[in-house]
Amino acid sequence: MIDFATHPDDYKHWSLAIDGPTATLTLAVDPDGGLRDDYELKLNSYDLGVDIELNDAVQRLRFEHPGVKAVVVTGGLDKVFCAGANIKMLAGSTHEHKVNFCKFTNETRNSIEDATTNSQQAWIAAVNGTAAGGGYELALACDEILLVDDRSSAVSLPEVPLLAVLPGTGGLTRLVDKRFVRRDLADAFATRTEGMRGQAAVDWNLADAIAPASGFADLIRERAGARIATSDRPDGATGVELTPLHKTMANDSLVYGNVAVVLDRVVGTATFTVHSPSAVQPSTPGELVAAGDRSWLLQTARELDDAILHLRFNETTIGSWVIKTEGSSESVVDAGRVLSESDDWFVREVRLLWTRVLKRLDLSARTLVAAIEPGSCFAGVLAELVLVADRSYMLEGTWEDLDEPPAPASITFTEASMGQFPMSNGLTRLDTRFWGRPAALEVAHGVIGNELDAREALAAELVTFAPDDLDWEDELRLMLEERNSFSPDALTGMEASYRFVGPETMETKIFSRLSAWQNWIFQRPNAVGPEGALQRFGSGSRPDYDKNRV
Repeated sequence: MIDFATHPDDYKHWSLAIDGPTATLTLAVDPDGGLRDDYELKLNSYDLGVDIELNDAVQRLRFEHPGVKAVVVTGGLDKVFCAGANIKMLAGSTHEHKVNFCKFTNETRNSIEDATTNSQQAWIAAVNGTAAGGGYELALACDEILLVDDRSSAVSLPEVPLLAVLPGTGGLTRLVDKRFVRRDLADAFATRTEGMRGQAAVDWNLADAIAPASGFADLIRERAGARIATSDRPDGATGVELTPLHKTMANDSLVYGNVAVVLDRVVGTATFTVHSPSAVQPSTPGELVAAGDRSWLLQTARELDDAILHLRFNETTIGSWVIKTEGSSESVVDAGRVLSESDDWFVREVRLLWTRVLKRLDLSARTLVAAIEPGSCFAGVLAELVLVADRSYMLEGTWEDLDEPPAPASITFTEASMGQFPMSNGLTRLDTRFWGRPAALEVAHGVIGNELDAREALAAELVTFAPDDLDWEDELRLMLEERNSFSPDALTGMEASYRFVGPETMETKIFSRLSAWQNWIFQRPNAVGPEGALQRFGSGSRPDYDKNRV
């Protein structure tokens, strides 16, 4: 089982040093520290374990170190920044692990970009050696790329000519959409195994600045200093420690403090239940900081994130995720008010974490179903879970056969759905839901703040179906059983096509185009077959390609 919990004290591959407003994150991969024992992580190559540590570092820098305004990423081995994803690891991995690995790695890259853009914590790549494949893609995720000019250090994306696959974490897209490398030069670069060095890399906009080894440290200090001067992160603020999550695991369940997941392996479902706050929550930024990672907002986001990642990697045959909530809608709305009433650094980080967690749901290759029942609390930030879903079912009325029927189900959308948590396409989930239909969007905006019953939610087009209590169980069961009978490949393609309407962004291009193409390429014999490039790499014999273009 893959566990996503770690701590800087337990890192095998990264070291983190804080010097005032500058943090330095150094990669020195332990060759014997891989998640499996059938490969060595040579030359600062990485596997999922290396990326789990990087993801943890990105989160901790944002929450635990508010005074850090620039993060420098560099290599800790002589002449090597990072050689990218380990080829033997990829060759020996299952198809689903390869695809999930690329997706998680790219989500971490996006988190780095989010830190620079929205948290004012600028990431700078100090490429002090070879940066190949995923190593250069790590540099591309940073806002600046500084390259040592020593006649040997180079940047490259050699996946197409050497491995018959694509740069797996957005390298091609970031070249042209982020760094604005000219298309013809990008084509030449991505088919050139030796990459580009020195001034030529700067001329092609593959790097921002170069310096000889003797002046490289000065260049890093200069560029970090410039970014520190423009950051709005606070001086002297106290960070919030991210302590280990408390969770209990069994064969068919995963239970945290505010989130629980129950598996039904026959129908292929995981039912998430997110609970509302059980105590009064902070209403000011100071109170939120004082509550730390045990505030409902931060704790629940972290638990939901961990559960999503656990299911993605460890429960790959569970194809449908049913999302439920339980508790007080009023308490959820009250807890979320602080996110809209302040732009304090910590409030901002909690809001941005919820944005990333909701995006991780959007990007998960699972059927997402919201089940809104009496006792649910789909309100405020949790109302976004209704809009995340591919389908939503809301019970009309209540459980009539009970001696004391509970109040009917309701949902309450607030200003949290008006822009606090944008999707990968840059739109709100309401904008995405009503794309090209401004009159319907206006109706939905008109009920913001109202407690809606099933008929009202259906009339505003905010839920999909509203069966009564006689049909509720059967409708959900039949839908989930039917879903479980379909091809998971076709469902993944269909769902991803529907989820991101409207304008394309660099992020949607990476996930929709790259995920689709890489998913396909990773199954092609040219890449993974016995005579394919991944299997032949390093053997001394060339791959044998099927030359048909399809």
